[in-house]
Amino acid sequence: MATTPGLLTDWPWTPLGRFKYVVLAPWVAHSIYSNATKGESERDLTNLLILPFLLWRMLHDQIWISISRHRTANGKNRIVDKTIEFEQVDRESNWDDQIILNGILFYIFNNLLSNASRLPLWRTDGVILTSLLHSGPVEFLYYWLHRALHHHFLYSRYHSHHHSSIVTEPITSVIHPFGEHIAYFLLFAIPILATWYTGTASLASMFGYITYIDLMNNMGHCNFELIPKRLFSIFPPLKYLMYTPSYHSLHHTQFRTNYSLFMPFYDYIYGTMDKSTDSLHETSLQREEDAPDVVHLTHLTTPQSIYHIRLGFASVASKPEGSTWYILLMWPVTLWSAIINSIYGRTFILERNKLEKLKLQSWAIPRYNVQYLKKWRSRAINGLIEKAILDAEAKGTKVLSLGLLNQRKELNKNGEFFMRRYPKLKLRVVDGSSLAVATVLNSIPKGTTEVLLVGNLTKVARSVALALCERGIQVNISSQYEFEKLKQSVASQSNLVVLSKSVAAYKNWLPRRALSAVRAAGIVHALEGWTEHECGENMLNVEEVWQAALKHGFRPLGSPSNWSHGLFDWLIDA
Repeated sequence: MATTPGLLTDWPWTPLGRFKYVVLAPWVAHSIYSNATKGESERDLTNLLILPFLLWRMLHDQIWISISRHRTANGKNRIVDKTIEFEQVDRESNWDDQIILNGILFYIFNNLLSNASRLPLWRTDGVILTSLLHSGPVEFLYYWLHRALHHHFLYSRYHSHHHSSIVTEPITSVIHPFGEHIAYFLLFAIPILATWYTGTASLASMFGYITYIDLMNNMGHCNFELIPKRLFSIFPPLKYLMYTPSYHSLHHTQFRTNYSLFMPFYDYIYGTMDKSTDSLHETSLQREEDAPDVVHLTHLTTPQSIYHIRLGFASVASKPEGSTWYILLMWPVTLWSAIINSIYGRTFILERNKLEKLKLQSWAIPRYNVQYLKKWRSRAINGLIEKAILDAEAKGTKVLSLGLLNQRKELNKNGEFFMRRYPKLKLRVVDGSSLAVATVLNSIPKGTTEVLLVGNLTKVARSVALALCERGIQVNISSQYEFEKLKQSVASQSNLVVLSKSVAAYKNWLPRRALSAVRAAGIVHALEGWTEHECGENMLNVEEVWQAALKHGFRPLGSPSNWSHGLFDWLIDA
C-alpha cells in the first residue's frame, strides 16, 4: 500500500479475492459464442486470441519468476545482496491484476473499434511504426511521468507502493496502484491506437509489442545481471537503447536516478543517469555463486509439489498442505515435469537465507516420495545425494542436513553409507535426530506416566523410547516385533511393555514421525561449531542440543510460551 493512498488505489475486483477472474468471464463467453455462431468469413481471430494471449502473459511472467528466484538463490550475478521478506511476497501476490485489466480493455477496444477486428498476422509498416512510436513519444512521456511520480505528492499516494520493494523480482515491475496502471495503459496504447488509426495494425505489432513490454519489465526487475558487457562493446550506442537489470536496480536503491523506461537515452540527456551504473553492471557480472555454510538437502514430495516450492507459485507455496482447483487443471504440465525430473532432473537450489554470520541454502533432489520407496531406485537416488554432499564439500560448506527421506534407513542408514565411503569429509552430515528427540521429550506434558509408541522403530522413535524409559515413563509398543527389537537396548525393561489395552485408552501418543527438526539441527550444529557427524547410529547429547537450540532463538511450533525470539519459530517443523 502507498504511504498515504490516493484516489483509485485499490483494484475494483479486490473484494472478489480468488474469484476475481470472473470479471473476464462475460467477455470470454461472448468471444467464444460470437466466433462459434458466425460464418468463417465473419469470425474475428483477434477477439478469439485475446484469452490465449492473456494466458501466455501469465506463463511468460511465471517463467521469469522461477528463473529469477533460482538465480537469486544461488547468488550468481546477483545485484542486491538481500533476501525478499514475507511482506513483499504478500504485497506482490496480485501481480496478475494488471493482466486482468488489460484483458478487459482489449475486449472493450476490440468491440468498439471496427478496425481492431480481423487483424492480419503481420504488417511490416505497422511493426516499424510501433517501434518508432515507442522509442520516441512513449519513452519520452514515460520519463517525465516517472519523474512526476517521484514528486512527494504523487509518490506518497501512488508510486511509493512500487518502491516498497528494494530487492526486486520480475513481478515487482507490475506492482502499482490501480490508478497508476491506468496511466501506464494509456501511455502504452499510443503505438497500438496509432497503428489502428493508420490501418497498419497487425497481430504481430499488437501482441508482439505487449510481449516486448513484459519481457523488458521482467528482465529489468529480476535482481541478477544477464546482459553481457561485450554486447555494449560490439555496439556502443546500445547502452542508450536498452537498459540492464543493474541499471534499474539502482533506481530502486537510489530513488532519484535512472528514471527511463527501457531506453536510458533520456537519463543521459537530462543528467539523471546514476554514475555507478557501469561499475555495478560489471561487478554483478563478475559475482560468483554463493558458498553456503549450511545446506539443507530435501526433495520433492509429489508431482504437484513443484508448484508449492518457492520457485513456483508464491500463493501456493505459502500453503504447502493445501490444494487449488487450477493445480488439478494443470495435470499435463505436472505429468511432463515429473517425466523430465525423473529422467534428467539434477539437484537444484531452492532458497537462501542468512542467520547471524551463516549463509544458508536449501537444495532439492528432483525425486518424489514414491520413488524413494522403491528399492530399484535406491542406487540412483543415493548417487544424487552423494553428489550433493561432494558438491557442498567442494564449496566449503560446514554442515549438510539430510531432510525427509534423504536419511531413510533403508536407503543409506541415516547417512552412515556416505560417512563410511568418505571418512575424510570436512563437512559434517546431520540427520537432526538429537533435536527431534529433545523436542518430543520437552513437549510431553508433566505428570505423564505412560505413552503409546506407534509405527516402525526409527532412530528417533527408538531414542525417544529409551529416554522415556530412563525417566521412569512406561512406553507401550503396538507391535510385538518392534518390542522384541527395542527391549535389547533398554536398561529398565520394566518400563517397556507391549500394548495391553485398547488404543483409544491412551491420551499420549508418539507417532513414528513426530516432527522434522533436521534443518534447525543443521544450523545449530554450525553455530555451535560441533565437529562430529550426526548420522547412522550416532546421537549427540540430547539435552545439550536442546539448550543450544534455545540459546540461538529456535523454538518448536505450538510452544505454549510467548517466545521472545519469534522470528525463528517456524524453523522447527512440528
